[in-house]
Amino acid sequence: MLKYPISTVSTILRHHPPLHLFSTMAVEPKYVERTSETVRDVAADVIRLLKKAGETVGVAESLTGGGIMAKITSVSGASSVFRGGIVSYATPLKQHLLKVDGDLIAQHGVIHEDVAQQMAAGARTATSTDSPTTWGIGTTGVAGPDSQDGKPVGMVFIGIASPEQARGLGPFHFPGDRDQVRQATILEALAQLRKELLAREKSN
Repeated sequence: MLKYPISTVSTILRHHPPLHLFSTMAVEPKYVERTSETVRDVAADVIRLLKKAGETVGVAESLTGGGIMAKITSVSGASSVFRGGIVSYATPLKQHLLKVDGDLIAQHGVIHEDVAQQMAAGARTATSTDSPTTWGIGTTGVAGPDSQDGKPVGMVFIGIASPEQARGLGPFHFPGDRDQVRQATILEALAQLRKELLAREKSN
């Protein structure tokens, strides 16, 4: 039998662990897997709070490509509070459907907090029918893999609009690949709306 000093054995185990150890070693899950249930939980909170307040929400998405709408509608009972939404992936749609200022886009590009703000306000207007939609969400950012308009991958702005005001939030900087950035944006957008709903509930 070969014999090694303890220091040598430690080095071997550190760099080449026995195969049977792999079954007990912790494996870091992908970001999307780690947050997928959390996103649905936040969406459920949003639906619950909107129902309680008798309010509604509309969504305008760019980089998330309908992901926020998908998470909201995955929750039972969403139809009573979710009005609908627009995926304004192309820049002209942001102007024509959401009324985002063309001069703003020409000056700053679409990755900007004021664009997110106007998208959220546009979501409220576009989804209002017999009665005004209470809340609007807007998302714009760079999912990757390439930068856009000089903005780095992972830079995101989120807009939240209420009857009183619309605000652009960010920049947020989310790490990871394209899908991870999109999933992080979905989670953050819903979490920001939940934050606003909880604050309003507390003040009433």
